[in-house]
Order: sequence, then C-alpha cells, then structure tokens
Amino acid sequence: MLPDAFRYPEAEPHRSALKRYAHLIGFTAALTLLLIMIGAWVRLTDAGLGCPDWPGCYGKLTPKGASSQIAQAVAEQGGEHGPVSMGKAWREMVHRYIASGLGLLIIAIAVLAWRLRERLEQSPALPMALVGVVIFQGMLGMWTVTMLLKPAIVTLHLAGGLLTFALLVWLYARQLREPRLRDPEALHELRKPALIGLVLLCLQILLGGWTSTNYAALACIDLPTCQGRWWPPMNFADAFQVFRELGRTNDGEFLPREALTAIHMMHRIGALIVVGWLGWLGVRLLRIEGAAPLGRALLLLVIIQFCLGLSNVWFSLPINVAVAHTGGAALLLALMVVLNFRASKSMLQV
Repeated sequence: MLPDAFRYPEAEPHRSALKRYAHLIGFTAALTLLLIMIGAWVRLTDAGLGCPDWPGCYGKLTPKGASSQIAQAVAEQGGEHGPVSMGKAWREMVHRYIASGLGLLIIAIAVLAWRLRERLEQSPALPMALVGVVIFQGMLGMWTVTMLLKPAIVTLHLAGGLLTFALLVWLYARQLREPRLRDPEALHELRKPALIGLVLLCLQILLGGWTSTNYAALACIDLPTCQGRWWPPMNFADAFQVFRELGRTNDGEFLPREALTAIHMMHRIGALIVVGWLGWLGVRLLRIEGAAPLGRALLLLVIIQFCLGLSNVWFSLPINVAVAHTGGAALLLALMVVLNFRASKSMLQV
C-alpha cells in the first residue's frame, strides 16, 4: 500500500511523483510481457541465430547494415530455410532492441525508487535487485546466441524473463491500494495454497520452456493419448539431461524420439496438476468477498491456457497459438504473484 501522500489531495506534488513512478512500473511490466511473447515468436520461427553474433548483427547495428553478410550466409546455407535470413535477423534484432530499452527502464525504476524511498516508505532493495536480474538476463541472451541455442541456456533465458516480469508485477502491486476485504482471514488462510500454486506453475512453465526448447511439442500429435497409447515408450535419462547440445544426447548421439516423448508427457501431466490446483484456488477465491474478481480471472485464464495447450497439439503448433500460450503462462504467473502478494498482506487490514 502507498503512503498517505499517494492517497490524499493535500500532498499533490508528492502524489504526482508517486503516480508517475507507479505508471512507469506498470508500463515496464507490460513491455516485459510483450518481450516474452516476442522471444517466443523468435524461438518458434527458428530466428534465434538470425544474427549469429552479439550484441549487433555481423558487427552492425541493424540487419540492413549487414545485408551483404546476411546474403552471403543465405547463399552458403542454400536458401532462406536455414538459420539466417533477413527476416530472421530483423526478428532477432527487434527482440534485442526492446530488451535494451527494458533494461534502461528498469534502471530508471531503481533510481526513482532510491530517490523516492522516504515518500514511498518502501525499501529500494527490490528495484535494485531487478537491475541485477536484468543484467544477468542480458548475459543469458548473449550466451543463447554464442553457445548456439543450448537447451539449458535458452530455458534459463525464458525463466529470467518471467522472473523479471514477476518481480515487476510484485513491485507494481506494492504501489496500489488494496481492496478492502470483509473477511481478510479467509484470504490469509490461502497463503500456503497460493504459494504451492505459484511453485507448481513455475515448474510447469519451466517444463513448457524445456518442451519448446527441445522441439518436443509435437512428439505427441494425438489427444488424449500419445502415439496411440496412454503411456508410450519414454527415455527420461536423455530427456532431462540438462547440459547437452540441442538435439543431442550427452554422448553426442541424436536425441531419440522416446526422450522427446518423455518431455512432452511430463508437460501434459504437469498441466493437469496445475489446472486442478489453480482451479481449486479460483473456486476458493470466489467465496471471499473482495477477492472474487481475482478468482474469476484465475479460473478464466486457466481454462483459456488449457485450451491453448490442447490447440497446440490438435492443430500442430500454429505460431500464433504457441505465442499466445506463452503469453497466457506469463499472465497466469502475474495473477499468482498478485494473489500471493494480497494473501501475504491481508492480515494488515485487521
């Protein structure tokens, strides 16, 4: 909750500064969500190596400046079906441009948090930590390219983007006036279930990232079975070997189909667990006056996200559906962060 300066008109100068700070955080969070979805689009269109160096494109600021190098790479790979093309280079660089802007916005948030710390009555530790997270995220972006899309690095890069988004959502929630609850104890009792739901969702998102990174989304193309079986042959040892090359086992062999099946099936099973737990949480929230809108939003988004996941399999991974599925995961994460924030603060209203 914001201090009185944010709520009462008699402190208008302070109120204006704090509003701008809150709006900046909200805008940065929205930009992070957009960047996560663009990152999914880059990955799903195989544009991650559209510019095989970092931070520029063949040492240039834009793909246009590197047109001759891109044309040569396209000729050497025998056409634009390979990892390099002008379109893929632009997709990769737009992602980098937005990421750079996001980094500058987070630095601005940290500076403002430090300058307004007394008016906010909030520690600037979280905004400062965000700066560290975004720096590490930039390094992961570099390693994603220079280490040739190793699954562990790509998945960590996705996780870093979602962590940045989650921290921004938590920081934004701190700036808002919390709705009054008639029974704050009821929401307070959901602290542990909400935390468990957040952990389950994070694990499922990591499984989804691992599935996408290893191109295992279409290892099973039938529903509700997989390859015509409820429990098809699976190779868990190679599936979840973290430190290996893309598409290879730890011994350098091609990743077998059974390993891709194991990755896909674990994501399916995880989806059922998360849908069940978050669905139950949503129903519980509907019974708490003042928290019902959050419960309705959670239930609606769980249903949409589950349907998007089914559509990915049923329609053979259309790009727009797959990108929307990534965005849905991020929005679910935001809702769970807000729920955990409100549950942890609910007893302050007593």
